[in-house]
Amino acid sequence: MAHSRSPAMQNAALADLGLAPEWSYEAIDVDPDEFDAKVRGLPDHGFVGVNVTVPHKEAALRLATEAGEAAAEIGAANTLIFEHGSVRAENTDAPGLLDAVGSVGAGTPALVLGAGGAARAVLWALAGAGCEVSVWTRTAARAEAMTAELGGECVDAPRGADFDLVVNASAAGLGGTGAMDELPLDRADFRPGQKVVDMVYGDEPSTLLEAAGRAGAETIDGLEILVRQGARSLEIWTGRKPSLEVMRLAARG
Repeated sequence: MAHSRSPAMQNAALADLGLAPEWSYEAIDVDPDEFDAKVRGLPDHGFVGVNVTVPHKEAALRLATEAGEAAAEIGAANTLIFEHGSVRAENTDAPGLLDAVGSVGAGTPALVLGAGGAARAVLWALAGAGCEVSVWTRTAARAEAMTAELGGECVDAPRGADFDLVVNASAAGLGGTGAMDELPLDRADFRPGQKVVDMVYGDEPSTLLEAAGRAGAETIDGLEILVRQGARSLEIWTGRKPSLEVMRLAARG
């Protein structure tokens, strides 16, 4: 959690809404074996909800007493709401992605890279929007299981130029490694008219987004995804719509 931009982003939004200091947002490191007990104790300390990141998203859904459609169907929650002794699970990753990408028409050819929790949210969102989604991951069995459940089809050797939307929802590029070296794409795979999204974020554009941008594709980085899903979570907790620009400025430092 030390790397998270969420506290700065959410606290800036709360201040802009006039809700600080009564409302605040903080990062809490939790080991998986302590997650359930820790979360259940938070309402007693004044918490109205939490965001949940990997590796806790599936556990968050399991402990909830009720779940929204997205969280239930994706099988993971990134947002919990504490109300009157109950715990409601929501997933703002999926709608946050669509907010960041903008309109995607039915039949849009899309490529999702990865098969973890983030990829599940992306696949659910894009399939629900009517995209024709292909999925690649290093472990074919994981992609096959995910597509059997959520839709889409598996591909072994995708050609990036065939897709109008490419989303890296894998861990490729995490920790400063070069995403392009870990993905089945070539720099010649990108073109104008494409949208390329990298869910991984850092201080500099990823090698994936650099290559796509140089080829004339529209690029969307992980910080924009963070802002969009975070704005939806904050609105759920507070009932107030935050300023996206305030959140962007804080997230980008």
